[in-house]
Amino acid sequence: MKLTFEDFKPGHFGTFGPHHVSRDDIIAFASEFDPQPMHLDEEAARRTILKGLSGSGWHMCSLLMRICWDGFIHNIASAGSPGVDEVRWVSPLRPGDDLTISVDVVSTRESKSRSDVGFVYIKNDMRNASGQTLMLATLPLMVLRRAAAGAK
Repeated sequence: MKLTFEDFKPGHFGTFGPHHVSRDDIIAFASEFDPQPMHLDEEAARRTILKGLSGSGWHMCSLLMRICWDGFIHNIASAGSPGVDEVRWVSPLRPGDDLTISVDVVSTRESKSRSDVGFVYIKNDMRNASGQTLMLATLPLMVLRRAAAGAK
């Protein structure tokens, strides 16, 4: 049974992961999508403000989606999302990081234009194994209402 809009209440929703990120993962993503030196070359990266090889912020966004999909999004009656309210890259993603995502429901509201959908506003805190926050993201999820999802 998929989770519907009515199943989401403000507060801590869950923690998901871990997901391991290797040096090869960082370089492969950067080679394809963000080929800046600090994401591709360890020597060049040491000369940047990051002081070493680091994953792209866009890589972290992709990892957020992967971890959240595996953790819970696959199990909700999703109607998509209208976008992202905020993304903050707080600390660098490093080779060898094991990532977890802590998800909090900030608020919920019924759609004003679609009776079959509600908005679930979530805040995501991506952390490495030592508990350091790497990224914060807040966004609305559009989730089907129980009646529209055919749930009882």
